[in-house]
Amino acid sequence: MSTNLADTNFAWTPSPEQLEAANVTRLARTLGCTTFAELHRVSVGEPDRFWRAVRADLELPLASDWDEVLDDSRGVEWTTWFTGARLNLATACVHRWAGEQPGEEAAVWLAEDGERSALTWAELSREVTRFAEALTSLGVEEGDAVALYLPMSPRAAVASHACAHLGAIQVPIFSGFAAPAVAARLADARAKVLVTADATLRRGSPVPLKEIADEALASAPSVEHVVVWGRLGIDTPMTPGRDHDWDALVAESPGELAPVEVESEAPYLLAYTSGTTGRPKGALHVQGGFLLSIAREAAYQADLRPGDRVLFATDMGWIMGPWTVVGAGALGATVVYLEGAPDRPPDRIWRAVESERVTMLGVSPTLVRALIPHGEPAADLSSLRAVTTTGEPWNRGPYDWLNEHVCGAGRIPIVNISGGTEVGACFLSVSLMEPTKPCSLGFPALGQDMDVFDDAGRPVRGAVGELVCKRAWPGMTRGIWGDPERYLETYWSRFPGVWTHGDWASIDEDGYWFLHGRSDDTLNVAGKRIGPAEIESAAVNHPGVAEAAAIGVPHEVKGEVVWLFCVLTPGAEDDASGVERAVTDELGKAFKPERILFVPALPKTRSAKIVRRAVRARALGEDPGDLSTLENPEALEEIARVV
Repeated sequence: MSTNLADTNFAWTPSPEQLEAANVTRLARTLGCTTFAELHRVSVGEPDRFWRAVRADLELPLASDWDEVLDDSRGVEWTTWFTGARLNLATACVHRWAGEQPGEEAAVWLAEDGERSALTWAELSREVTRFAEALTSLGVEEGDAVALYLPMSPRAAVASHACAHLGAIQVPIFSGFAAPAVAARLADARAKVLVTADATLRRGSPVPLKEIADEALASAPSVEHVVVWGRLGIDTPMTPGRDHDWDALVAESPGELAPVEVESEAPYLLAYTSGTTGRPKGALHVQGGFLLSIAREAAYQADLRPGDRVLFATDMGWIMGPWTVVGAGALGATVVYLEGAPDRPPDRIWRAVESERVTMLGVSPTLVRALIPHGEPAADLSSLRAVTTTGEPWNRGPYDWLNEHVCGAGRIPIVNISGGTEVGACFLSVSLMEPTKPCSLGFPALGQDMDVFDDAGRPVRGAVGELVCKRAWPGMTRGIWGDPERYLETYWSRFPGVWTHGDWASIDEDGYWFLHGRSDDTLNVAGKRIGPAEIESAAVNHPGVAEAAAIGVPHEVKGEVVWLFCVLTPGAEDDASGVERAVTDELGKAFKPERILFVPALPKTRSAKIVRRAVRARALGEDPGDLSTLENPEALEEIARVV
C-alpha cells in the first residue's frame, strides 16, 4: 500500500510512539507482517490462522475451540463460522472482568437531567446474572426472543448481556420509535418478553416508553410479559399478570445462575434496519461471529484496551449500540451511556468527554455539523486517543473542523468506519498503521475482501462503482429473519456469489477508499449519474449552508433535475446564487441545481441521518411512507410549504 507523502494531504500520521503502542501493530508482528497491507492479505487469505491469532491476542474466552474456521458447503451466502466452538458472550464481555478488574467502573450513566451513577464490573456481572434469573422466571429459554425498548443506559447493557447469558435472542428497538414501528418489530421477531422503561428524557421532555409500548402490544400477541424499569418514577398503568416492575422482579434473584455455553452459531441478536423504506429487515447475528468480529474491530481499528472509556452517541436500536456494548465489553473498557440528546445543551458531549476522561468518542458527521455553529469546544478533550465516526459520507469542511478542534489538528486520528446493520461490523476502516486522508474510510477492514465493481461486475479504479464484498466474514448476518429469499435478493442477486451493499465507492491512486452515498439514491441528470451526497457536500462548502439534501425530480427534457434543500448557518442569509456556484465550481455546470430552497430543518432519524426519501416524497406531493424513524417529522411541512 504505497503512499506518496509529498503529494498527499494527510489529516493524521501516526507518530512512532502511536504506531508502537497500537493494538494492530502487535497483531501484525504476531502474524509476521510489517505493513497493514500484508496483515490484510493474511486476514483474507488465511482466515483460520488470522482468527486464531485474534482470539489469542485478545484472550477471548471460549469454552471450547473451533474445529473448522468456516463452512461454506451451503454456498457463500450461508457460510457459518467457528464450527465446534462453544462460548457465552456475556462471559466474554462481563463476567470475566468481574474476576480480573472487579472494582473498576464498567458502566457509567449520564442522565439528561444531570444524574450520574456507575456500576463496577463486579456489580454489572451480578446485575446481569440476576436479570437473567428474572427472565428465566418469566419462562424465557434458550432461543426465545426478548425485545429491549430502552434508552441508552446501563440497564440496556444489563438486559442485553442477560439475554446472552441465557442464550436468548435480544431484539433492541430504537427508543425513539412510535407504537406502529415498535409493534412491527415485536410481531416480526415473535418476541416473548418486552423490556422497557416508564419513560425517558429527550431534550428535556419525557418520552412515555411504556405508554407507547402498551399501544404497540395490541398488535403484538406473542409478547407474554413486560418488564418495566421505573426510570422517571411516573405513574404507569401495569397490567396484572403481564407487567412486572424490574426492581421487584429481581429482588428475589440470588445471582447464581451459570451462563449457558452455546454453539458459535447460536442466535444472539436480531437487529432491525431503520425501516425508512419498505418493511423492516431483521438481520440475524450469532454469538461467535458477532463477538470475534466486533472485538477485532474495537481492538484493531478503534484501538480499545482495558481501562479505556468509551462514549458513542447512539442508541441500542442502531447497530452501533450493540457494537459499543460488545466491543468495549470484550476488551474490558468502560462505557459511558448518554441518555437523550448529545447536543442539549450544545456543549454537553464535550463536557462529558472532559468529566469522564473519555478515550474514544463516537459521533456521526451530521452531529458534528449540528455542533459546529455553536463554536469550538471549550472543554478539555486531552483524554481522547481516537474519535470514531460512521453513519454517512463526510464532506471536507466539517471533517476539517473535527480534526482541528477536537482531534488537536492531527494529534489523534479520526477513525472513519462504514459497515451496516447486516454487516455486523464494518467493511472499510481507517488503520492506525497508516496515515489518514480527509474524509476517507482508509482501507478494507481486516478479514473483509472488498472491491468496487462497475455495472458489468468488473473491478474499477479511479471511478465510482458499487461497493462489494467477495467472501463471507464472521460478522455477516445469517439471513433476514423469516425471509431467506429477501436476503438473497437484496444482497446476493446482482453479482452471484458477491455481496452488493448498495453504497457508491471509489479507490484513489494511493489505495485509499471513499464512499459517495447510497447507490439506490443515485441521481441521473441528463444521463450523468451522481450520488446526492456529492451535491450536498459541494453545497455545504458554502459558508452559509449548514446542511443540505439533494433530491431528483422528474424533468421532461433532462429526465431528472436536482432540487437542493438547504439549512442556513445561524445568522446567514439566503444566497441561492452563491450555493449554486459552490455546486458548479465543485461538480461542473451539468449538475447545477434546478431549484435551491431554504428550510429551517431537514427530516432526520434519531441517529441523525437525513431521510431524503421523505424529502422527495413531500416535495412531490407523494406518500412519504413510514415516518416512524423521524425525530422531527414537522420538518416535512416546511418542505411542502416552500415548494
